[in-house]
Amino acid sequence: MAYPIKKEDKKYNYGDYLTWPDGERWELIDGVAYDMSPAPSRIHQEISVEILRQIANYLVDKDCKVYNAPFDVRLPKGNEKKDEDIDTIVQPDISVVCDKSKLDDKGCKGAPELIIEIVSPFTSSMDYIKKLGLYERNQVKEYWIVQPVDKIAMIYKLMDNVRYGKPDIYSEEDEIRVGIFNGELVIDMKLVFGAAPQKI
Repeated sequence: MAYPIKKEDKKYNYGDYLTWPDGERWELIDGVAYDMSPAPSRIHQEISVEILRQIANYLVDKDCKVYNAPFDVRLPKGNEKKDEDIDTIVQPDISVVCDKSKLDDKGCKGAPELIIEIVSPFTSSMDYIKKLGLYERNQVKEYWIVQPVDKIAMIYKLMDNVRYGKPDIYSEEDEIRVGIFNGELVIDMKLVFGAAPQKI
């Protein structure tokens, strides 16, 4: 699995990130810049929209908010003197934020409660390796990796607010009860994968 192309070999921060062209999609992880272009495929978008729709319908009268990419999630380490010094900024496919104090006009500063990444051939190594460790380290309560080709979803949940346990794996035939909502929200994976072909 190859990683997305890196920017030149140096460390960057949010201050640098803000100067880059709007038409380019970059993520920073520990100061390393990854080019997340090209844009997601049509199937990727259809899956994202359907998951977003089901979550958004549930949240109509709730305090939590759901966002789809591009939506900047800044993950500070706590030793930054100013916002521009943050060196980790990601754009998850879907983010659910329940702590309104983390939201500002720039996006989210701090870990969302739920992050969903939809795998493409270009991002698989990021989603399965780098982001898994990153989201665990930042205490994202629930992390979903959705695989369009195999039509499965791997759900990681934070155990004892420390580490992710072994993932629960669901197929297109399943319904998934979202852990952060105590199972009240159920995602119908038949609807999520219903129109998705075997190749993306």
